[in-house]
Amino acid sequence: MDAMATGLVVGGCLAAAACGFMFWHAYEGWARARRHKASIAPEGSDGRKKADASVGDRLISAMERLERELSLTHGRGIAPKGFPEGKGFRPLARLSGLEGKVSPQAFNEARFRMAGTCAAAGLVTGMLFSVQLSAVLAIAGAAVGFGMPGHAMRARAKERAQAAERHLPEMLDVVALGMRSGLPFDSSLRIYAEHFDTLLSRELENARVQWSCGLSRRDEALRNLASTYDSAILARVVETVVKSIRYGSSMVASLESDAAEARSVYQSQREERIAKAPVKMMIPTGVLILPAMLAMVLGPVLLELMQGGF
Repeated sequence: MDAMATGLVVGGCLAAAACGFMFWHAYEGWARARRHKASIAPEGSDGRKKADASVGDRLISAMERLERELSLTHGRGIAPKGFPEGKGFRPLARLSGLEGKVSPQAFNEARFRMAGTCAAAGLVTGMLFSVQLSAVLAIAGAAVGFGMPGHAMRARAKERAQAAERHLPEMLDVVALGMRSGLPFDSSLRIYAEHFDTLLSRELENARVQWSCGLSRRDEALRNLASTYDSAILARVVETVVKSIRYGSSMVASLESDAAEARSVYQSQREERIAKAPVKMMIPTGVLILPAMLAMVLGPVLLELMQGGF
């Protein structure tokens, strides 16, 4: 009987370890396939790869749909009228590229709907165990759901800044090469926009059209563009371009040095993210693999101790 119990424990531990390894292997394959699809897919209007839509992207799309629904229904929703959107909503909407696309009312509507949905999910889950747990999970779910739209917008702002910093060196190289060939700044910028389909190229082209049509000055259009990104290197490059155009100085050398600096900054950020990967790997290792290995090694010993073998 003792041998049978020991065999069952060891077999269960081995099965748990095998299941954990298979789960992690499957997750790694899924993550590689997702990264590959994202690398070959074209970028959408928000700067993200079309094949790499996350929960935050879907939530932002839902907020944009809510904005259209509220405009058609004259603002009738479940969110109270005049509910404050928070101090950081308007700057966050600008940095996330949602200025003019999502109003404070649509943002509040999304918060209240997500809070109700997550509260209902927590309530149903908790009712399977106890009434007290259902109340706790409902309150926690409401708090989490209420903060999800703001978290999605902060994630979008960060992704937009990373996308701009990724494409900034090639933009500066192309513009500097065109200016070395004798082209003016506007023509070099138009060549970049025609041959590169990125979020940064499209917004630069929109800014160029604005000052070409006389809708705004060149410095205003460039500074407004830089203010929609949470990127210090992009703001510094824009200031360099504005000052060079204002004072008539040559900007080719400064553009090339800015391109090298932007490439170095982006490379250092990528190296930092890679350096953090082993720390993040400790979570699945500790949750999936380590408990199974400890149970497999210590299982027979614990059985002997429980049966008074020592």
